[in-house]
Amino acid sequence: MKIAVLGTGGGARAHTARLLELGHEVYVGTRDVEATMARTEPDMMGNAPYPQFLAEHPGVTLLTFGGAAAAADELVVNGIDGHSAVAALSGIADELAGKVLVDYAVPYVYGHESEHPWPTPWGVMPKFDPCDTDSLGERIQRALPATRVVKSFVTQEQETVVRPGAVNGGDHTMFVAGADAGAKRRVTELLEAYGWSDVLDLGPLVSARGMEMYAHLHSAIGFALGFGTPFGIKVVR
Repeated sequence: MKIAVLGTGGGARAHTARLLELGHEVYVGTRDVEATMARTEPDMMGNAPYPQFLAEHPGVTLLTFGGAAAAADELVVNGIDGHSAVAALSGIADELAGKVLVDYAVPYVYGHESEHPWPTPWGVMPKFDPCDTDSLGERIQRALPATRVVKSFVTQEQETVVRPGAVNGGDHTMFVAGADAGAKRRVTELLEAYGWSDVLDLGPLVSARGMEMYAHLHSAIGFALGFGTPFGIKVVR
């Protein structure tokens, strides 16, 4: 199957590599192909320059966001950062029409002023915008009414999303939410191909609010365990 991954950061790379391993044709989208290919230094998270990643993963095709979305048969994974996602995706609405867009972005705002800041190893913990009464997932769906948006992957590090067996033999829970039942089934099938056996449907896309706001608890757990320690969450019922 032809699948698009929008973004070139660490999470998008995890999906790109795993999808390629599973036998799919992977089309990666970036804002500016020439600029991406011209990079010679690691990105802000320490990931190697993207040309090195491509050299290590032959078969991946790098295109613009719109080119990658257009090349996908049905499924598009959104790895664009939350601050830029709505604008970037709105610009390729035609290419995304009718397709399933699985979104794992968190609507973080960095560098904000806070009366009670939460210090972290990389600075003050970002805040959410939107929060409580809206979500990034819902904003994306409103901006793309012809696209079937599913919120998922967001409650876990993407390296673990694509290889759940790395934590507790895979015995932990992943969530999906969205308005289209068929789209959620499609994303669930992808999760099962990744190795997930416990996928919980949270219902409509409004549930994206809870998934996105969980990111702060996820960070707190990560700090408590030691940054970089893989972990999962399990809904016991």
